Amino acid sequence: MESGLPCPADDRQPLGVPSAADPPYDQFLATAEAVAQARPEVDLELAREVFAEAATLLDNGLALDGLDEHDAHAVVAALCVDLVTEDPGAAVRARAQATLVDAGDLHDPESVSRSLLISAAIMQL
Repeated sequence: MESGLPCPADDRQPLGVPSAADPPYDQFLATAEAVAQARPEVDLELAREVFAEAATLLDNGLALDGLDEHDAHAVVAALCVDLVTEDPGAAVRARAQATLVDAGDLHDPESVSRSLLISAAIMQL
């Protein structure tokens, strides 16, 4: 059954749906490129796809909800570092704990810690 509404162009995101290229998730694509450049065995397109999927999972899972822009960027930046380690789950959990001990410039370290743990759970790390 047709709704009579115009269909959006295939290359446009529906309103309110962020892309992996949108902040703060754009950091994931930069990480994919850096990893592929540093590790010749890594396929760039596959790395981009994996990190884009991570962005989608976190967005759909509301992992960054409640964080201000600064802290959301900090969570994604931390994940960019931790997801390329030998044991990403352990790295993310350790960072979540560390933010409670030394908040650095975070505005809400407790929420950042929770967001990191939520992110690890969403990505099944």
